[in-house]
Amino acid sequence: MKTLKGPGIFLAQFAGDSAPFNSLDSLSAWVASLGYKGIQIPSWDKRLFDLDRAAESQDYCDEVAGIAASHGLAITELSTHLQGQLLAVHPAYDAQFDGFAAEHVRGNPAARQAWAVDQVKKAATASRRLGLNAHASFSGALAWPYMYPWPQRPAGLVEDAFDELAKRWRPILDHFDGEGVDIGFEIHPGEDLHDGVTFEMFLERVDNHPRANILYDPSHFVLQQLDYLAFIDIYHERIKCFHVKDAEFRPNGRSGVYGGYQGWVDRPGRFRSLGDGQVDFGGIFSKMAANDFAGWAVLEWECALKHPEQGAAEGAPFIDRHIIRVTEHAFDDFAAGGADRDLNKRIMGIA
Repeated sequence: MKTLKGPGIFLAQFAGDSAPFNSLDSLSAWVASLGYKGIQIPSWDKRLFDLDRAAESQDYCDEVAGIAASHGLAITELSTHLQGQLLAVHPAYDAQFDGFAAEHVRGNPAARQAWAVDQVKKAATASRRLGLNAHASFSGALAWPYMYPWPQRPAGLVEDAFDELAKRWRPILDHFDGEGVDIGFEIHPGEDLHDGVTFEMFLERVDNHPRANILYDPSHFVLQQLDYLAFIDIYHERIKCFHVKDAEFRPNGRSGVYGGYQGWVDRPGRFRSLGDGQVDFGGIFSKMAANDFAGWAVLEWECALKHPEQGAAEGAPFIDRHIIRVTEHAFDDFAAGGADRDLNKRIMGIA
């Protein structure tokens, strides 16, 4: 068995325009002071990372890794959540997602998609230059507006949407394969890959591609009321990234899973800071250890109530407490007598 690495922290929710949140060096110093050992870097935030340079320059990647190392940190993964989202955008969301793209492709869905493809491929190359073997992203969504089957969906709509999604991702997955890097798709409401069934639909269409994998985040399963522990049993071979994020689901007589269009504070399902929600992290970390997950446990902090700096400060010791240092031998080895084939035969009554 393997001991997973951590605690790590996803920097996206903490980056800002004032110190210490406005540069990779100062933000790294801050998270290191809280006890983190790894950082997941959002590749779209130029205050922290220049993806175009990273794809072209080993020297730049060495510089970035050196900044992290100077604070005792490793880089866990790069993230292209925003660019991955733009691989597949339903027209209903064009205006909302345009802000995720570079200014010169906004208002042009075809150019935006081509830019996103290039960005995600560059992230594969940059990951290889940084010595990383996993990458965090979103799948994008063409079918999500039709998640609830009313009005009745036209026959074949979902199948056609997943065919198109697979067609867009297949060459990118091949590029990741050439770079020796896995994509961990965050299984997330709003994405076409939002549960185990939809991941399997996609996986079948990319011919079980070895680089098409999962970023596991139990908070999104709490909000869907999906069994997040059984999910690990089913998909552990495909889980390559791990976001440690808490959530709670408190249904009432007025609102349930869909949330009634309410803000995050009032929704029955809402994200919480680590330890404040309902997620059984003891069970999760046990299953991760039992299934030899050797990646990073990375805090993704999102909470409707708590200040992010308090959440970050509490997150590192929380994760550290839950990491299981796996045993090298069975607890009852002290009573082992070694293999005695003759004794075994006598015990079983075999001549």
